[in-house]
Amino acid sequence: MNEIVNAINSVVWSPALVFLCLGVGLYFSLRTRFLQLRHLPEMIRLMFDGKSTDAGVSSFQALAMTLAGRVGTGNIAGVATAITFGGPGALFWMWMVAFLGASSAFVESTLGQVYKEKINGEYRGGPAFYIEKGLGMKWYAWVFAIATIFACGILLPGVQANSIGSSLKTAFDIDPNVTAAILAMLLGFIIFGGVKRIAHFASTVVPFMALGYIIVACVIIALNIGQLPDIIWLIIKSAFGFDAGFGAILGLAIMWGVKRGIYSNEAGQGTGPHASSAAAVSHPAKQGLVQAFSVYIDTLFVCSATGFMLLITGLYNVQGPEGVALYTGIAGVAAGPGYVQTAMESMMPGFGNMFVAVALFFFAFTTIVAYYYIAETNIAFINRKVNRPWLTVILKVVLMSSTVYGTVKTADLAWGLGDIGVGLMAWLNIVAIILLQKTAFTCLKDYESQQSQGLEPLFDPEKLGIKNADYWVERKNAGEDRPVQTVQTSQTAESNSHIS
Repeated sequence: MNEIVNAINSVVWSPALVFLCLGVGLYFSLRTRFLQLRHLPEMIRLMFDGKSTDAGVSSFQALAMTLAGRVGTGNIAGVATAITFGGPGALFWMWMVAFLGASSAFVESTLGQVYKEKINGEYRGGPAFYIEKGLGMKWYAWVFAIATIFACGILLPGVQANSIGSSLKTAFDIDPNVTAAILAMLLGFIIFGGVKRIAHFASTVVPFMALGYIIVACVIIALNIGQLPDIIWLIIKSAFGFDAGFGAILGLAIMWGVKRGIYSNEAGQGTGPHASSAAAVSHPAKQGLVQAFSVYIDTLFVCSATGFMLLITGLYNVQGPEGVALYTGIAGVAAGPGYVQTAMESMMPGFGNMFVAVALFFFAFTTIVAYYYIAETNIAFINRKVNRPWLTVILKVVLMSSTVYGTVKTADLAWGLGDIGVGLMAWLNIVAIILLQKTAFTCLKDYESQQSQGLEPLFDPEKLGIKNADYWVERKNAGEDRPVQTVQTSQTAESNSHIS
């Protein structure tokens, strides 16, 4: 089975996808004049802007739902595997994917808002919706929807569950079969409660778990601050093949950095637009900017905290081609959460191991919940035409089964299947957002123009020549938009002058 999975991965994750992810991120960054830097203050402001409605959730809840999917085992186990197979330089390429990918996240999430719909009283949107309505390619939309249901409902949950089972076994000696049963019960309670319960759960748990993990990791880094400059230099040297020990694996550093970076922050993969489309906002660009910032939180904060901690303690391994050991700092431990647990335990005896296990439980569990929401949204997309409500019930059963299966199976198989799911979605979505880029850039220009006039930006697709944005046209015709003149501070006016 492992051989088959690895063979498929070698095709899906060919160098073409690696360079496509980096190239598209760079292209979008140039086209938007690096909005990920220009609009950083606006991203933070918008994060807490807006309120939930009967049909949608607030910007912060949508952000939390997105982060629930992004902040997962990739931030702990994923960083460890990236360093194992790509060396310390892989962390640099994870940063690059995050920085450039923020622009891709803006484009895809803005498109998700533009073409969202209200289905059964709830906002729904995502790549399947903007492929069908923006490109007019129904067959392509269905291919993405089916691929996403397959990836998020079957392939990806096992990766998260496997890390939970492994870490709880290491820290508390809990049998993976017991962990699997507990996960199934908790999942059932959450996913049978609908999108509102998912949003409430994510907005409560995600900020707490991410902040707690970052604080503990920062304490460890602060206690060893003298080593940080050398660690950063090691990362940079390894990233460009200048380090004597890791120079031979430059290509692997890029591949594993990009692969794990996309797995972690999901920029361009197509998962983010599902949650961002559920936000109740007055302009699509608002949620696009919020989602761009979520990439920073995931990779530049959480992944960096994990990477620095591993490199400072030296408790990691690096393997070259054919399994040749280039560096061994933690013999006998498989690449994954065990690295991070050992590293933190060495710095905080009696606490570190258990803390990582608990943090990983929340990280991975919320990600599984987010996967369910994404898969359910694509079933809702399909059910607009075929109306088969039982598909949702099957999804719940399959996802819970996949979680149980992944908990007790080997990590290599789980990660291999997960990589296939991520790769398939990335291929399909990146092609779509390249074709639809003009719509997203039009939204950004319109948002900046209204802001520079001191207006609260409101979206009028007909005025901008954007077709098939039916929700927004109905919203305008119903009189839900009310232009608001805002009072600009001198600082805001100054920043807007630079934007325009």
